[in-house]
Amino acid sequence: MIRDLYNVRAQPPEGGTTPLTEEEERRVRAVFFHDLGNAIAERGWVRFPAYSPEERRRLVDVAHRLSAHWGQRVFVEAEDQCALRLYLAGHGPQPATPPLP
Repeated sequence: MIRDLYNVRAQPPEGGTTPLTEEEERRVRAVFFHDLGNAIAERGWVRFPAYSPEERRRLVDVAHRLSAHWGQRVFVEAEDQCALRLYLAGHGPQPATPPLP
């Protein structure tokens, strides 16, 4: 049996252009700026999923915009393959301390 697929879009190759329109992209970045910015302001850091290179670029751009807005640097670090951590100085990864003897 053959089925027709409606409203299906082919995904661009890895590293290709975003499947969002310019307006959608602008709105997504504005929401991230607001929501992630509030979370960082409250506790100094936030963890957010980023599964594709485009999502990672989006979060890095949001961190740069927050840095410019606040006048202090917002750091970005990959926690694993699927998540990024955005944080202010003093709220990032702590150096491992050796156990006491």
